[in-house]
Amino acid sequence: MKYLKFLFVGIVFGIVLVKSEAVSWYRIYEMFRFESIHMYGIIGTAVITGVILLLITKQKELKNINGNLMKVPPKDRGLTRYIIGGSIFGLGWALSGACPGPMYILVGTGVFSMLIVIAAAILGTFVYGLIKDKLPH
Repeated sequence: MKYLKFLFVGIVFGIVLVKSEAVSWYRIYEMFRFESIHMYGIIGTAVITGVILLLITKQKELKNINGNLMKVPPKDRGLTRYIIGGSIFGLGWALSGACPGPMYILVGTGVFSMLIVIAAAILGTFVYGLIKDKLPH
């Protein structure tokens, strides 16, 4: 019962993404062809909002649902890993027309072919987990 608020926020977030056309394949196609600023505006707004909320979280020392202090763990340095990982993510996004969150939203709107993309994403994550120790990080 305590997780219903998260389900509600997720549903509202999904509706906002659909109404703003952030899950539209055509908008994503325009973005990757640099024909429209629409998606860059949405992504930029999300980044700025995230930065502001992280600053507020640090300043107010907010706690998570379990009562633990929220903090962002430090990330390992290394430009190569982020360039390669970001490129693979971007290629998957460009080929499928959706990043991970909107894949589920598109299934909710009736685009059931996204179930194939979700299955491929889960399989890719599983394979990465199997070979992670053998990759140069």
